[in-house]
Amino acid sequence: MITLVRYSIDVIQEEACQLIHQGVISPQQKIYRLAEYFPARQWEEIEKELELNNFLLRDPIIDLLPQEIWDNDE
Repeated sequence: MITLVRYSIDVIQEEACQLIHQGVISPQQKIYRLAEYFPARQWEEIEKELELNNFLLRDPIIDLLPQEIWDNDE
């Protein structure tokens, strides 16, 4: 039995933040790069969640991140 996890925009943003802080990805890369770090069978649902929140896969990852994260990084 396969269980699918529902990825909210908050979870997607948190995962992106962690990947950036680990140095795995850059904030200037495109959102579609995140597909490498989520389960392939769930990427379609993640795309839908991004679209519902007005994000395009070609947008830079930094646009996906909440502003307060970058304010605290100084």
